[in-house]
Amino acid sequence: MSHGIGIAVSMIALFLGMLICLETGRRLRLHRIEKDPKYSEGAGAGLVDGAVFALLGLLIAFTFSGAASRFDVRRALIVEEANAIGTAYLRIDLLPAASQPGLRDDFRQYLDARLAFYRALPDVDAAKGAAERVQSLQKVIWSKSVEACRVTGSPSTSTLVLSALNQMIDITTTRSVALQTHPPLIIYGMLGVLVLVCSFLVGYKMTTRRSSRSWIHIAIFAIAMSITIYVILDLEFPRAGFIRIDAVDQVLAELRNSMR
Repeated sequence: MSHGIGIAVSMIALFLGMLICLETGRRLRLHRIEKDPKYSEGAGAGLVDGAVFALLGLLIAFTFSGAASRFDVRRALIVEEANAIGTAYLRIDLLPAASQPGLRDDFRQYLDARLAFYRALPDVDAAKGAAERVQSLQKVIWSKSVEACRVTGSPSTSTLVLSALNQMIDITTTRSVALQTHPPLIIYGMLGVLVLVCSFLVGYKMTTRRSSRSWIHIAIFAIAMSITIYVILDLEFPRAGFIRIDAVDQVLAELRNSMR
């Protein structure tokens, strides 16, 4: 199951769970009222409710802010990688003319492999072959560049070319780490539990002896919370849902077109 389908299924399950908790809270409140018509909550009940809802708001803010921040970092790293590859490609001009055609062709294949890797995501298994191809081409490009630098015998040329290549290779590790950086699953588990607990409290608090279900409020609460959690997860996995980072990959595609 892909990440996108998994997120959608989770949100549907959360929405249904909220409806169940809302109804459970309502029925429990009605049962208490029928059992004791003079039943009233303790003085501290409101404080407990406020603390739980405040904790939910804090956790939503924390996860949303973190997801948005990581989204921006991943987007910036795409531009950084494009700049690193472009710089390394231009510095091939400093190498002997005989070495340039082969290296330029290797660079084209390398960028094709990078694009293929990201287009395959979030299917990790499909992206694995492209990742292996990337690593293989990195070794080839590095070996050929080192040999060409030896031919030039110029320390300044070697420094310029190899430093650019080193940055180009290092950024792939940085992007791989950024791709796999997510909050611990227990954070999302806690968020889901708090949403259900608050749903129960809402259903409980909205009920009086003569009250009927307020479907408008129930629907608004359940839909608003589900959409909010979905957006957080969509930001966290920007290659799986509606919020996509693929558009920024166009920077790499444009760079590849300029290499023709």
